[in-house]
Amino acid sequence: MAPTEAELEAIRAAMRGLRPAGAYDRVFNDECMFSFDTPFSPRGLYFSLTSYQSFGADYVAIDQQKAGAPRLYVHLKWTKVAKELPPPSEADGPKKLAIGVDDGFKVDEEKFDVVKEHALVLLGGPPVAPVPLPCDELPTLVADAANAAINHSSVLAEDKAAAVAWEAEVKESKYAADLVQLPPTKPISANPADWVCEESGLKENLWLNLSDGHIGSGRRHYDGSGGANGALNHYEQTRVTHPPNGFPLVVKLGTITSQGADVYSYAPEEDTEVTDPKLAEHLAHWGINMMAMQKTELSVTELNIQANEKLELDKITEAGKELVPLTGPGFIGLRNLGNSCYMNSVLQILAATPEFGARFLEPASNIFRTAPEDPSQDVLTQMSKLATGLLTPAYATPQDGEGGECFISPRMFKMALAKGHQEFSSAKQQDALEYMQHLLDKLARAEHAASGRLGEGAPYSSLFTFALEEKYFVDGMSAYKTAGGQVTLSLDIPLEMAQNKADVDAYMARREKRQKTDAVDASSAEEEPVVPKVSLEACLAKFAAAEPVDSFRGRAGAIKTVKLRSFPKYLAIHMRRYYIDGWTPKKLSVQVQVPDEIDLSALRGSGPSEGEALLPDDDPTPAAATATAAAPAPLEPDEAVVAQLVSMGFSENGSKRAAVAVQNSNAEAAMEWVFAHMEDADFNDPLPPPGAAGGAGANGAAEPDAGAVETLASMGFSPEHAKGALIVTKGDLERAGDWLFSHMDNLDAAVAEALGSASAGGGGDASTAAADVPLNDGGGQYELLGFISHMGSNTACGHYVCHIKKENKWALFNDRKVAVSEDTPRELGYIYILKRKD
Repeated sequence: MAPTEAELEAIRAAMRGLRPAGAYDRVFNDECMFSFDTPFSPRGLYFSLTSYQSFGADYVAIDQQKAGAPRLYVHLKWTKVAKELPPPSEADGPKKLAIGVDDGFKVDEEKFDVVKEHALVLLGGPPVAPVPLPCDELPTLVADAANAAINHSSVLAEDKAAAVAWEAEVKESKYAADLVQLPPTKPISANPADWVCEESGLKENLWLNLSDGHIGSGRRHYDGSGGANGALNHYEQTRVTHPPNGFPLVVKLGTITSQGADVYSYAPEEDTEVTDPKLAEHLAHWGINMMAMQKTELSVTELNIQANEKLELDKITEAGKELVPLTGPGFIGLRNLGNSCYMNSVLQILAATPEFGARFLEPASNIFRTAPEDPSQDVLTQMSKLATGLLTPAYATPQDGEGGECFISPRMFKMALAKGHQEFSSAKQQDALEYMQHLLDKLARAEHAASGRLGEGAPYSSLFTFALEEKYFVDGMSAYKTAGGQVTLSLDIPLEMAQNKADVDAYMARREKRQKTDAVDASSAEEEPVVPKVSLEACLAKFAAAEPVDSFRGRAGAIKTVKLRSFPKYLAIHMRRYYIDGWTPKKLSVQVQVPDEIDLSALRGSGPSEGEALLPDDDPTPAAATATAAAPAPLEPDEAVVAQLVSMGFSENGSKRAAVAVQNSNAEAAMEWVFAHMEDADFNDPLPPPGAAGGAGANGAAEPDAGAVETLASMGFSPEHAKGALIVTKGDLERAGDWLFSHMDNLDAAVAEALGSASAGGGGDASTAAADVPLNDGGGQYELLGFISHMGSNTACGHYVCHIKKENKWALFNDRKVAVSEDTPRELGYIYILKRKD
């Protein structure tokens, strides 16, 4: 029905200042700024032709009232209609490990047709009936603006496309071009029946070493399946016989065709599937004609596709059990936006705390009314939007065409929290621990700048913030200092304290004996691995135990103890399951026994003792500032200041660094600098010569080797983190890897200090902002609230899920799937959240 003249007049009055959205405008036409309503929602979505932002039916009035004048909107109402697709055939299945690209996994949009209805709506002015679009009677400017609104690409859609259209990247091995190949001493048969592992006798999953012609079986999987590690063990031997690189390139027999084959590099800096541009030449060296070979085994890509298809089962299972789905407030799932399971798991476990709803859901209406011009980038707005989506019934009804699941898509939230952070802005897998620290830091900053938008109350991050106390003992003296602003407690897992250590030792002895046997019956069943079982109490005891310190005030033989200065409302415990072995990130195979309740009172620190020297509290920002002040290298240390420090027992090199750092002001200032920096890796090193890169601390250091940075980045660390670690360890790649893993509990802060900056990688410092947050201290009685688990060889790959205890029942949160947990694997947690009982 065409609009009346009176209605057209009202529309013309409201179109002043209207401009059709252009190619470079930020347009949000597919999701509400304050809720998770979309054009597919029952009441559709209202798109403002003025701000280029969208609002659900419950929130559009907020936008119009903030404008203070009539506003024109396009009402978008879309409906999904299932496509009539032919029965799937094997040829239709995915052929590459990719999503949203040709021959990859299909995305949801390809399964439905969409019926779209659009109408022009005027709010805040004279009553005007919705005008169905297109409409020839509308003013040209309004029609053009409405058309642009409907057809413009959304900011969220562009971000989603980058995340969804993903394909596994396979790079060329750096060893391929100049591959060493020994003279052939034996022919490689073209008959697959003749291929056999030279160690175990296995006849499947065989890999040919392109350098020496050795045939070995593939890796053994964590569950005992797979090969016998023949090819990998042989490579390790070649690193000894042909140092330093050995013979890293292998090709999977049975995958060789005229089109190529599976090639893998065992080199620590690669350790992945690679390409070999000279593969035909390298195979011909061993008498293998690629053009004549036929495929007889599944490729690595096909095996990965099978595994990914298995993960897409509609029913969530734990050890083969069918689980009962859960829905309703507190049981809403989160869509995986492309390797965003790390974020989803952290958000679900934070939202499970009652304080999350009290802090962000209850004042949501005020937060939305006071939102800035662009709510998509406002952290508080997105936190309240998330709380509304997860903790209210608004999205507890299954969505059409989504298999009966109730979930929301936190696309806007991800963008807001990842702003300025290169890694979290990407579609790559990330470390859930790092993200949790990042989120709490961003939140602490946002709450500090909230100016009353949240009302009274301590910042949410204060619930997780605590302080540590450190004591040092050497030569009859002791010193005390605190480390505040902590939000996670990282614990080593002492395998030597395993409850079943005798069984583990016996199993390892049997396995070692089998590996030394020249021939193994391939048909015999492999023994089920015996996994160490370590109690959480043992991990905490190791944390609190005295440990030696290489140097304290220039003296050797010092002892250090660490305890908790305060007990937060929620204690996030990070289990150090990952470690570096030969530059390769690996995962401990261990079960951590975590009780329902635990008393941590014995871990509370006693404070400084009488006569104990008080050291400055840890504060990364001032430390960085001090290091920056020490950067000018030409300054020579004052001999008098150095002599006074040396007479107090400090090393000469450390004393010289201190004098330079404080511009030779006086011995007292230099001593304070020593106390703050005596644990620096280069404290006892000689000063660099004038004009050389370096100086006190990490500032002014030469740019780390690009290859070393890339190697560490391939392990899952950001380039900024890699640079910081290499600066601290003076370019030693192996030490840098160890340093990164040993600082996982506060990596941003450690790197920030190394780089001489208050922030690292744009992600902020999880403890710097938290340093000013008041401590929420209490008793030491805790109960287990939930935990985040990680499945994969390192934190840069794999999958995260979380389990949360609600209403005395355990629930599994696996992205958008939420279900009752029947066999809760609490012993496999990566991050545990303990709740204080008082």
